[in-house]
Amino acid sequence: MLRPVVYAFIDSQNLNLGVRSQGWVLDFHKFRRYLRDKFRVSKALLFIGYVEKYQSLYHKLTSFDYILVFKPTVMSRNSKTKGNIDAELVLYAAAIEYQQYHKAVIVSGDGDFYCLYEFLDQRNKLLRIIIPNNKSESSLLKKFANYRVCLNFEKNRLAIKIGGRCL
Repeated sequence: MLRPVVYAFIDSQNLNLGVRSQGWVLDFHKFRRYLRDKFRVSKALLFIGYVEKYQSLYHKLTSFDYILVFKPTVMSRNSKTKGNIDAELVLYAAAIEYQQYHKAVIVSGDGDFYCLYEFLDQRNKLLRIIIPNNKSESSLLKKFANYRVCLNFEKNRLAIKIGGRCL
C-alpha cells in the first residue's frame, strides 16, 4: 500500500504571532523539517500577505521548501498591514488542492476554519490541527481535540536559538 500524500495548509500570521505571544521565535526551516519528519508532509503551503519589501523573506521561505500563496494586503486605519488569508486557505484545502492529497495538516488555532475542519473530518482527510498558541485557541476547536497538536510543547525543538537559548 502506498503512503498517504499529506499536505500542510499554514496560516502564517496565526503561526508567527501565536508563538511570539508565548515569548519565542519560530525557526521556519526547523518547522518545515518537523512537518516532513513528524507528519510526512510532502507539500507545505504557507498563506501569507504580500508586502513588497519582504522579498528576501519570501525567497528564504521558498528555499525551505514552502510553497507561498500570497494575499494582497491593505493598510488598516491604525496603519497596520492586513492580509487576511482565511478564504484562500479554505479554497486551496477544500477545492484547488483537494484531489492531490489524502490527508491535511492545518496550522492555525483560528476558529474561522471550523467549517474546513468539519469538511475534512467528514471526508476522513483531516490528519492534524497544529495550534500555535493553545492559550488563545478558539473554543470551537474542542470538537476536534483528537486532532490537536500544541506547538508550545515543541519550543525547544523549533525555536530560533542563539547561544543555546531560545529567542
